[in-house]
Amino acid sequence: MAAADELTFHEFQEATDLLAKTPDATTRSRNDQLTPQGHVAVAMDSGGSYGAEEEVEEESDKAALLQGEKQQPGFWTFGYYQSFFDVDTSQVLDRIKGSLLPRPGHNFVRHHLRSRPDLYGPFWICATLAFVLAITGNLTLLLAQRRDPSIHYSPQFHKVTVAGITIYCYAWLVPLALWGFLQWRKGVRERLGPYTFLETVCIYGYSLFVFIPTVILWLIPVPWLQWLFGALALALSATGLVFTLWPVVREDTRLAAAALLSTVVLLHALLALGCKLYFFQTLPPEHTAPPPQATSLPPHTLLTPTLPQSITAS
Repeated sequence: MAAADELTFHEFQEATDLLAKTPDATTRSRNDQLTPQGHVAVAMDSGGSYGAEEEVEEESDKAALLQGEKQQPGFWTFGYYQSFFDVDTSQVLDRIKGSLLPRPGHNFVRHHLRSRPDLYGPFWICATLAFVLAITGNLTLLLAQRRDPSIHYSPQFHKVTVAGITIYCYAWLVPLALWGFLQWRKGVRERLGPYTFLETVCIYGYSLFVFIPTVILWLIPVPWLQWLFGALALALSATGLVFTLWPVVREDTRLAAAALLSTVVLLHALLALGCKLYFFQTLPPEHTAPPPQATSLPPHTLLTPTLPQSITAS
């Protein structure tokens, strides 16, 4: 009992000293809340220094942990590229509509991408265009066989590979070269502010969408109509690229801007022309007509030798 009374006296003395130093403090007895050591717990208000520092440290630790969780993953991880596929159907349709209806002063990047480029639309546009090219190219030969039975049709599956490699290389390598050139020109012209690489890829990917319905229309077996559809698709796609790139290259010299935009349009035209000539041949090379041969004469036909004119005259 003496030891218990002495412990209680020490607790009371400790609480009294704390109350003398901080009159606004409140005490809670051991009956209200048990502490690990069995002492009286003292709760301080905002003016005190007890407990407040511990709360600040706990909040700073939580903030540090949250910041660590929200850090951007590295580009070699899957989570880094997952954000570029985080788009909904309305956004993709809006960007497709913007690529199909280019207007002067209506920047595709500023009005449609809004600093959020995606790879979902360009990836599936290129895949769809590659498959449509291969399928329609085979259908062209099949329809030609129905019109001309002498043509022997065989499925050409290699066109899928050729179309895929061509479209994807164009949609990635050309934007890479363009982005690299603009980065180099940025060092020459300080006011030049190029797009990012992903924005450039997104611009080129959506610009190819107009060729998907055009390739389907190329099934119409009318040559002049096919060339007309191809010219319209090329004009729409190339115009959209020029209008989108013009705000970037206009700060450069006139010669560099004209050369760059001309190269962009020329490469786009070469892509459309190459697809038209390779995938939509009327007859493959192995089915062309053989060269004319000498006509055979009937048997027992005697050929009279012809003498030179000088001999007959003499």
